[in-house]
Amino acid sequence: MQTLDLQAIGLRKLNSTLHTDNASTAYKITNPMGGHAIACGLNRAMDVTIDGHAGFYCAGMNQLANVTVQGHVGVGLAENMMSGTVRVTGNASQAAGATAHGGLVVIEGDASSRCGISMKGVDIVVGGSVGHMSGFMAQAGNLVVCGDAGEALGDSIYEANIYVKGSVESLGSDCEEKPMDAEHISALSSLLEKAQVKAEASQFKRYGSARTLYNFQPDNAGDY
Repeated sequence: MQTLDLQAIGLRKLNSTLHTDNASTAYKITNPMGGHAIACGLNRAMDVTIDGHAGFYCAGMNQLANVTVQGHVGVGLAENMMSGTVRVTGNASQAAGATAHGGLVVIEGDASSRCGISMKGVDIVVGGSVGHMSGFMAQAGNLVVCGDAGEALGDSIYEANIYVKGSVESLGSDCEEKPMDAEHISALSSLLEKAQVKAEASQFKRYGSARTLYNFQPDNAGDY
């Protein structure tokens, strides 16, 4: 494993090394100091461990890489991620997994507001709770919340699935509780196992789109 000291070499050199050094497939980033845009745009198979807290947009646009943050992260974790795995051992700020198309995001602690906003195929597993407007305009993929969810969960949701084990403060426009069939329990069990999160799938409730806002109707204008 190659060690990269962010404080010593700076962000530009660190990210450049991750993009151009094909000799190593495992890196440890020390002294991250809450820096922004660490390990962004990775596009090959590699393991990156960030030893400490990271700032905004950590592991954004990730492809193929496995990134682990041993601490907390700021806004926009794994934004527009395509594939690979991003894991945070602490908490995540707003908009974790925003617009992500694929891969797996695991937040072992809590996530703030708008977790999974406009997600497009990613799987997001949160070991704790999420804040308000999580799953807003979620188009595809799965958002799993092992704790509680804040207000307006799944507002204007499309075809993503939201699984919540705890309580939900309120559902957003066009979001409703859905049946939790055997196929959903099986799929959720597999996802929890993949995320290495211990929880019983049968204890979750599933939420999704009521499909009343797909086409504009004047009677529904106030809900948009």
